[in-house]
Amino acid sequence: MPVAASAIYFLNLRGDVLINRLYRDDVGGNMVDAFRMHIMQTKELGTCPVRQIGGCSFFYMRISNVYVVIVVSSNANVACAFKFVVEAVALFKSYFGGAFDEDAIRNNFVLIYELLDEIMDFGYPQNLSPEILKLYITQEGVRSPFSSKPTDKPVPNATLQVTGAVGWRREGLVYKKNEVFLDIVESVNLLMSSKGSVLRCDVTGKILMKCFLSGMPDLKLGLNDKIGLEKESQMKSRPAKSGKTIELDDVTFHQCVNLTRFNSEKTVSFVPPDGEFELMKYRITEGVNLPFRNSLQVKSVFGVKMFALGVVIKIPVPKQTAKASFQVTSGRAKYNAAIDCLVWKIRKFPGQTEPTLSAEIELISTMAEKKSWTRPPIQMEFQVPMFTASGLRVRFLKVWEKSGYNTVEWVRYITKAGSYEIRC
Repeated sequence: MPVAASAIYFLNLRGDVLINRLYRDDVGGNMVDAFRMHIMQTKELGTCPVRQIGGCSFFYMRISNVYVVIVVSSNANVACAFKFVVEAVALFKSYFGGAFDEDAIRNNFVLIYELLDEIMDFGYPQNLSPEILKLYITQEGVRSPFSSKPTDKPVPNATLQVTGAVGWRREGLVYKKNEVFLDIVESVNLLMSSKGSVLRCDVTGKILMKCFLSGMPDLKLGLNDKIGLEKESQMKSRPAKSGKTIELDDVTFHQCVNLTRFNSEKTVSFVPPDGEFELMKYRITEGVNLPFRNSLQVKSVFGVKMFALGVVIKIPVPKQTAKASFQVTSGRAKYNAAIDCLVWKIRKFPGQTEPTLSAEIELISTMAEKKSWTRPPIQMEFQVPMFTASGLRVRFLKVWEKSGYNTVEWVRYITKAGSYEIRC
């Protein structure tokens, strides 16, 4: 169920109430005293952000020098409650010029009360979008882009934004050059055994977009995902196009994506927000193309016309290492005593190449009890432009707007190292 908050409190570090708002009459006004006595004074603030006292539950979070506390008297969705707090704080920061602390609350308590009445109704979260709320809540000193210039139709426009399906984008945007930038950024996580077998491997990715488009455009994005291609082949009554298909796991979309159309057509359709935003996140566990293979040598297994940037290989050595000498066929290497590793750096690593490193280390003899050295795994850092470990590709990106203007689309792929480890 939703939050169904009975009350919300803003406290300073001493436990003094800065602002509070009661949404239901099922809790008493002394609930904050129970929070101070049983949680703040017992020094248990850092143990768990959810506590039950009597018949009430307290969800609390510290931001700067302020505690935001939500009180509920019935079963509630904890994740929804904390998401509400995070988005509410972001809303306040947008009004306060980026600050949210005790002074900002004391200086803007009238505005905060007005916002609290708008963003929560009878304990249930409502619209928390700063772009929408600034259309019709404008106090003196609020940095709203709409209050500094006259608006011909403020009320109809605000009503359309609040009640419509496109609350993340305002009307009337005009650009001289209409452009769309799409970046697919992936992080590869790998754990490989000393014998070369993959113990754990997955890819976490996200699609980032920058849209500078006039009007209210409708975009459609097609990917080479398995479900989408199967749905397309069914709709067109012909086999799917040849080529690699991938299976996306744990997909999360931005609120602008039309989920009804995605469920029926398996295409990502949306009216984009203005500027930069994260369109979707995903995770892939099957069919991962590893950009590097490590043994005694490092080999790049991506295309010969591609290259990796900023490659760093950290090879662990014993703590008793005194000095080390190296011979490398590419890049530079040095011994870093602070992290007990040989650090091999290659600024530009071409595809289908296999540079080598050979090293000799001298150990310090000690009188301490000799214990067998447990070798930590080799770690890698890298970035490969125009390569995706998952194999994800953009098949098409269509932009439609009623005025019919021309659009320039830019697509870029980047793969980075997440937790990329090879056991010795």
